[in-house]
Amino acid sequence: MTDIIDISPMISEEIAVWPGDTPLRREVLCDISKGSNIDLSTIHSTVHIGAHADAPRHYSETGVTMEHVPLDPYIGTCFVQTVRGKQLIEAADCREAIASGIKRLLFRTDSFPDPRHFNQNFAAFSAESIEEMGSAGVILVGIDTPSVDPFSSKSLPAHQALKKFNIANLEGIVLNGVPDGAYELIALPLKLKGFDASPVRAILRTLRP
Repeated sequence: MTDIIDISPMISEEIAVWPGDTPLRREVLCDISKGSNIDLSTIHSTVHIGAHADAPRHYSETGVTMEHVPLDPYIGTCFVQTVRGKQLIEAADCREAIASGIKRLLFRTDSFPDPRHFNQNFAAFSAESIEEMGSAGVILVGIDTPSVDPFSSKSLPAHQALKKFNIANLEGIVLNGVPDGAYELIALPLKLKGFDASPVRAILRTLRP
């Protein structure tokens, strides 16, 4: 039997979204406590909420939208590595994870500690770090912050490097208390036609002999 580690933040109206993006709002259409025969509600939200996967269309006019993104990168063996105290994760900071030989790499930075509060000084990747991982055959990169690029970036070099090497990404995952090492990742995005991202329910499962 395996242990499941939930690496998704709680999705509620308290969760912070990127400044200017659409916050979560639940609209109740039917309510059993008020005499309806069912509970029924509608969700209004950005698709870049909580743990989520970007489609290449998010950062490239020629990129595919979410329904065309292959699912293989989002399920399989992954490696978690902690990199603290870095505003920008450089290529040298990724080499321990690359050396594992595993092709899905998740980085714990502890630089976005409260999903209910948006701090702009979170850690992100340099383009060179993404390129080094791409050259090593990495197929997915994840991080416990809202973006693989710094908050102030407009050219999005890390995102562009993802596209260059056809690497999937996960952003907004929660790795608090997760020890470094190998796990099974399951973080499937929704089949959203025409969309630039999708929320995921990201989990890790411990690997046992």
